[in-house]
Amino acid sequence: MFTSVAVSVMTTLGAPMVPTIAREQGVSIDSAQWMLTATLLTGAVAAPVMGRLGDGPHRRGVILGALGCVVAGGVLGAVAPGFAWLVAGRALQGAGLGIMPLTIAVARDHLDPARMRSGIAALSVTTSVGAGLGYPVTGFITREWDYRAAFWFGTGIAAVALTLVVLVVPVGSAARRRPLDIPGALLLSGGLTCLLLTVSQGERWGWGSATILGLGAGAVALFALWAWQALRAAHPLVELRLLANRELLTADVAAVLVGIGLYMTMSLINLYAQVPTETGYGFGLSVVGAGLVLMPLSLGSLGANRLAELFAARFGMGPVLPLGSLVVAADMVFLAFFRDHLWQLVTGAVLLGVGVGTTFAAMPALIVKAVPPHETGSATSLNAVLRSVGGAIGSASIAALLAAYTPAGGGAAEDRGYTAAFLVGAAACVLGALAAVVLPDRRSGTSAGSPPVRTVEQVPSRALNGPGEGITR
Repeated sequence: MFTSVAVSVMTTLGAPMVPTIAREQGVSIDSAQWMLTATLLTGAVAAPVMGRLGDGPHRRGVILGALGCVVAGGVLGAVAPGFAWLVAGRALQGAGLGIMPLTIAVARDHLDPARMRSGIAALSVTTSVGAGLGYPVTGFITREWDYRAAFWFGTGIAAVALTLVVLVVPVGSAARRRPLDIPGALLLSGGLTCLLLTVSQGERWGWGSATILGLGAGAVALFALWAWQALRAAHPLVELRLLANRELLTADVAAVLVGIGLYMTMSLINLYAQVPTETGYGFGLSVVGAGLVLMPLSLGSLGANRLAELFAARFGMGPVLPLGSLVVAADMVFLAFFRDHLWQLVTGAVLLGVGVGTTFAAMPALIVKAVPPHETGSATSLNAVLRSVGGAIGSASIAALLAAYTPAGGGAAEDRGYTAAFLVGAAACVLGALAAVVLPDRRSGTSAGSPPVRTVEQVPSRALNGPGEGITR
């Protein structure tokens, strides 16, 4: 959990510092945004590969390698002589995005069944907890010292996490090592890179430009080739056949849609709190003040984790995912029409934590239920990548919507632009809740139209060893 929170704080490290770095490095705000894009791209490429490598006897080595990249990236960012080196450091830190799914695999392998569900639920909300803590902490350090001090702070936390992993985390799982699907890794990485560049840079490069259209077409072609290859490979990077299980499929669809809502709400609250009061709206807060407004997100996530566990114990995990999605949607509708007072933004941050903490607790639980143990790292890594894709789509949506409501002469976007953005995010979360409605029948635990995924550990021992039936079974 400490490692997951530390990595989550590191991923939010760049966002509060973009204006500061743009000013001190002498680059535009658009160029400084590459600090975020580079991390996202590296994480999307690294996570599926790490997930597959971690489903075997060398899981701890994979986690340590990723943490080593995070530490090296932090040092490079702190001492970078120029902006290009700074972006390179942030790209190295993107490897940390693949760690959280592997922590879930550790919990599944090494916790007894009574503690496994609560352990996985606690791990799953570390993303939002770290985000809620990361914004104010890194913003404060940047204001009081400089952005280099913030990089040193993050590097120290990652180094502590690396030491703890060496001392505490078991070496790996009992699953045998399988060969890495290199063609699948190259195809999936290429497709994700093209997709994320299309989504994140479309507003800056022009949605109708040849570059964006080419990247979009390349993404479609590479994903099609990857799916074709994965269905034929003996040991695919991601076992696509498992998507026939609706629990896994709806968890992945919800990851994209709720990811859109999470990123849009966090970014819009942060931006709105900093809008100068001279515009007629906003609160003119500093980066630190805006971060403090988002801090209750962590409290909401922690509380939701416990509520989700109690709710699931009574009604099952199935209803938790659509319920959490609807909480995020309701929060965004609330902020679309009520944000004239600072307490309303704080309330929105708390509700966001409740909704996101609930959905993030449900997704890995559903995935673990749907896949065999040796596919846990791969399946949860793909889910984390899809969540990042949703965040990129949310970021692009904010940029496009606010640009549409910005006066031709420049300046701040109109207040109604924020209203439109909140409502678009709410619509995405409603779609996520609708997707979750197709989850399996809660009473039977099976999906309509598709057989349940069964593993040896789910089959009663007497079925395997009963008289005259063992070989047949």
